[in-house]
Amino acid sequence: MDLILCHTTADFDALGAAVGLTRLKPGAKAVLTGGTHPAVRDFLALHRDEYALIEHRSVQLAQINSVIIVDTQKRDRLGKAAEWLDLPQLKAIEIYDHHPVPQTDIQATYTQIEPVGATTTLIVEQLQQSQIQLTTAEATVMALGIHVDTGSLTFDQTTPRDGAALTWLMEQGANLRQIAQYVEPGLSPQLEKLFRQSLDLLQRQTHLGYTISWVFLKTPGHVPGLSSLASRLLEVTESDALLLGAEYKRKSKGETLQPADLPVVRFQVEGYSPLPVGGLTVEGSGNYYNKQNFKIQPPSQNNLETQSQTNFQPNNLQPNNLQPNNLQANNLQPNNLQPNNLQPSTDTNLPYSKAKGEQLSTSVTKLTIIGRTRIEGTDLNQLLQPLGGGGHSQAAAVTLRDCDAQTILEQLVNQLKDQIPQPLTARDLMSSPVRTIRPNTKIKEAQRILLRYGHSGLSVVDKLDQLVGIISRRDLDLALHHGFGHAPVKGYMTKDVKTITPETSMADIQSLMVTYDIGRLPVLEDGQLMGIVTRTDVLRQLFQEELKVKQLKVDGSNLKPANLKPANLKPLLASPLWELLTIAAEKAQERGWHLYLVGGAVRDLLLADGKKQLLLNDIDLVVDGFNRSADAIAGVTLAKELRKIYRKVRLEVHGSFQTAALLWHNDPTFGSLCVDIATARTEFYPYPAANPQVEASSIRQDLYRRDFTINAMAARLTKVNPQSQLPLLDFFGGMLDLRSQKIRVLHANSFIEDPTRIYRAVRFAVRLGFDIEPQTKEYIHYAIESGVYQRTLAENTKVPALQTRLKAELNYMLQAPYWQPALQLLSSLGALQCLHPTLTLDKPLWWRVRLVGRWLQRFDPKQTLRHWQMRLEVLIADLAPDERVKVAKNLQLPVDSVERLEKLEGWQADILESLTTCQLNSQIVHMLREYKLPTLVLIGVYSPRAIRRKIWQYLTTWRHVKPPLDGNDLRTLGYKPGAQYREILDALLDATLDRVIQDQAEAKAFLAIHYPPLEKE
Repeated sequence: MDLILCHTTADFDALGAAVGLTRLKPGAKAVLTGGTHPAVRDFLALHRDEYALIEHRSVQLAQINSVIIVDTQKRDRLGKAAEWLDLPQLKAIEIYDHHPVPQTDIQATYTQIEPVGATTTLIVEQLQQSQIQLTTAEATVMALGIHVDTGSLTFDQTTPRDGAALTWLMEQGANLRQIAQYVEPGLSPQLEKLFRQSLDLLQRQTHLGYTISWVFLKTPGHVPGLSSLASRLLEVTESDALLLGAEYKRKSKGETLQPADLPVVRFQVEGYSPLPVGGLTVEGSGNYYNKQNFKIQPPSQNNLETQSQTNFQPNNLQPNNLQPNNLQANNLQPNNLQPNNLQPSTDTNLPYSKAKGEQLSTSVTKLTIIGRTRIEGTDLNQLLQPLGGGGHSQAAAVTLRDCDAQTILEQLVNQLKDQIPQPLTARDLMSSPVRTIRPNTKIKEAQRILLRYGHSGLSVVDKLDQLVGIISRRDLDLALHHGFGHAPVKGYMTKDVKTITPETSMADIQSLMVTYDIGRLPVLEDGQLMGIVTRTDVLRQLFQEELKVKQLKVDGSNLKPANLKPANLKPLLASPLWELLTIAAEKAQERGWHLYLVGGAVRDLLLADGKKQLLLNDIDLVVDGFNRSADAIAGVTLAKELRKIYRKVRLEVHGSFQTAALLWHNDPTFGSLCVDIATARTEFYPYPAANPQVEASSIRQDLYRRDFTINAMAARLTKVNPQSQLPLLDFFGGMLDLRSQKIRVLHANSFIEDPTRIYRAVRFAVRLGFDIEPQTKEYIHYAIESGVYQRTLAENTKVPALQTRLKAELNYMLQAPYWQPALQLLSSLGALQCLHPTLTLDKPLWWRVRLVGRWLQRFDPKQTLRHWQMRLEVLIADLAPDERVKVAKNLQLPVDSVERLEKLEGWQADILESLTTCQLNSQIVHMLREYKLPTLVLIGVYSPRAIRRKIWQYLTTWRHVKPPLDGNDLRTLGYKPGAQYREILDALLDATLDRVIQDQAEAKAFLAIHYPPLEKE
């Protein structure tokens, strides 16, 4: 028999997954190991017979062959059924779960644990693959599992896979009316009573703008469905997070009695467990039984009711005259039972078990804590795991025993508050510095400024830089439409400007924008314009999507990141690097600046598999102001401060914008590390492919100037709670593109402004195993086909993006292990036209480029030559002879490279003519040794096969041949040192190459004939 085990207090997700597995594994039976959630209990009351369920007591242990566990990875959540995992005959133990548990205590033979919203989703996907059709009842319970565990697809842990699974279940006939009934069931009478009590006892506190609530309850026994109570309280009290603690006492044999909070009445009644009395607390569970196992309903305060097989008459039972010291089972008169005269026994040794003589029963205190949160950045699973609990980031629970409940709850509330990230304010959202104009600026000039910087509006300030108005793109368009391009903006600007302060909350900003239909709000501090918050800033923050895990590919290797969330950045960084960044952040924060880790480092950390820490060798940091704007030299200032701490580092300051670099080389701690530090900036290209003009700006503008979305993310290092996540800035959907494995450019003119971005797009696509997004491909094709690059080269002497910067990109690409697929992708995009309009990678050229790689691998294994440059020379050599030098000089290749390309055709002709007339090997060697290795390689790949074979043979064999005798041998033979030595040795080498001589004896005989002994002296 194959058994499918649900965890204790099974919810719909556990039940739905179990039901699905009974279809995947014919003959398997599902067992509810320890009760169910109230809504599940009510559902099964009608539908139990529809599913392959059996009772716990019906299981025959000897027949169990395998055990399948759903929705948990912990033994203690299986109740008594956990013992079945140790049965010797078990052939398999399988686990299906979706909870992020660090480790399991179950030795499974197979596990499928994936970060989806519901375990049921995993089972649905298998059912789809197996093309198994479900009944309406099966589809309904599985749909309930996904609905409940994902909050009907609204919880943070929800994935597209959950939505797809739910769609399929609806196609299978899931009953939507029943789903609606059980997804939001009403509270039971017991929970309703606790709900009203909780509202009276609820405590609230506002922390960082969020409302944190908690409540502590004492219940007479275990109360099922407390999770529903917690969810209801969260909604009704409009709390952002809530912790519900419920404590009760449970009977346990053989333990020391614990005093109750209220007086305890113990009855010494033959055959009966204690009866609770109104106004007093009675230890034990809420169910009582007599010797014949008939259930006795505990009485209410005013109406004590009992049940018995004897002449016990509950309807007439009156507790007024009850005397517990004299009460005996055989003369019990219920008509006289009255609570007024009830005297509790003070004998603590009196047993209160079912019958006399049994072992003394005592009580164990149990505390259940259930958490709910809607605060982004908090994680209840992380909060409760150290106590042995768990769940999801938004919903989790833990059960403890014999603890100080109030203290535990207060500690958890404080720890939850520590998790809350700093709320966003205008200071976090605003762009700074603000682009401003004067009131007398002409409409046309204002329009030109908007076009240059891509803004949707401009702030207008007077001579004292005081804000006097705002003019939007819509205002300017209207003025231009009516022919007022020459008019000053003061006649069209909005003068009644709503402003905010740097500390204005995002909620207040949103309210102002909605109330007054404002698209931008200037940020003023002490009357000075500090920044501006736009509607786009707010929308980006509101709707920025949080992504889930997906298999990613980096450098051809499959990597599965632990999570695509900012919280994973800190543990992924090697400790020395994290220490360096922490110190840098502290120094920046002291000056009122924000510090961001940006670009490729963020991308690589998000792609990391989490199995080992990363020691990055290239880190980019950007400084931006939050108390005041960071000036152009902020990056240099911060670098100098770090230089005082790290004495061995080399500091370089370069560029007109004053960027700084800290360089470590073969350092025992950092290895070879480069840390670039710059102030946040924006850029403008005066013409296509030029070097950009840069100006100090905000971090948002700094990210917008970058090439692709996956490189335009930043992690803020300053003003971060040590217990919370690193805030991640992702304004352009970089995480979405990481998940989709796409290379997407930020804006349509990106490739026209900088053609090197085409080469970077190819490099990242091949290196990461990503695809270039279709729209981005269209932008590439348009930029190349427009002819803008050729026009720019013709009109400007300095075009860095088609000269030095393009050469740098070719360097990166052609020396990388993936240079071949990268070159092919470049060709398919037509991007080789950036080098020359006629350059294409046809079959002969592709063969030559690969051939030069084999030649270099054979003749220069230690890479003393620049292999990437030789590949580039082969590409350029395919052009017409008069175009080769132009391209080489345009790329600013070295002099020897330009010379090879310039003289290649002449050298080819000379070698072709000479080699066809050479009869002897020595003649070939004398002719070819006049050329250097790079020249011969280049000539070889562009020569006919017969010539290429002779060059190959020269390089592989003939150039390494040596004569049998050397100068020392000649001296021993009596030849006088001098100019004749060179002549003799050359003659011996020629004779050896032409196989006239092969050893020393033949060499001496050769000398005796051609250089007789008379010539020795």
